[in-house]
Amino acid sequence: MLLALCASAQAQDRIYRCGNAYTNTVTQEQAKKCKLVEGGNITVVQGTSPAKANSPANSVSAVSAGSSGPRVTAAEQKSRDTDTFLILQSELKKAEALQAELLREYNNGLPEKRGDEMRNEQRYLDRAVELKARLARNESDIAGLRRELERLPASQANR
Repeated sequence: MLLALCASAQAQDRIYRCGNAYTNTVTQEQAKKCKLVEGGNITVVQGTSPAKANSPANSVSAVSAGSSGPRVTAAEQKSRDTDTFLILQSELKKAEALQAELLREYNNGLPEKRGDEMRNEQRYLDRAVELKARLARNESDIAGLRRELERLPASQANR
């Protein structure tokens, strides 16, 4: 048994790296291209590499893109555009309602004090700063929703 362990250890003495592959048997032609790996044991796990997994050849969309016909019919696309328009409109209305509520609560930088803020001025100031930040964030959300609505096909904008 000891002899078998020594034989396997000697077989693993020289490990060569040939590109992304590792081997311990190399022909003379491969020896020019391969590099001898020094030190430590190497463990190679078989499977797909991330580069191969993300390659267009393995992608479903790349395969379907090569087909001659359209992937989505015109009616389906029109339905999707309509759904998109309705969702964006709904989100815009919600954001505008929230903006009105935040503006009312912010009260031009002087929000009404709450009970817990009567004794703690810093808590009141922190809430005022937070309200101002929420207003700014919501304004940018509204602007983004309006941009998305403008990007929709002209047929949807007329609704």
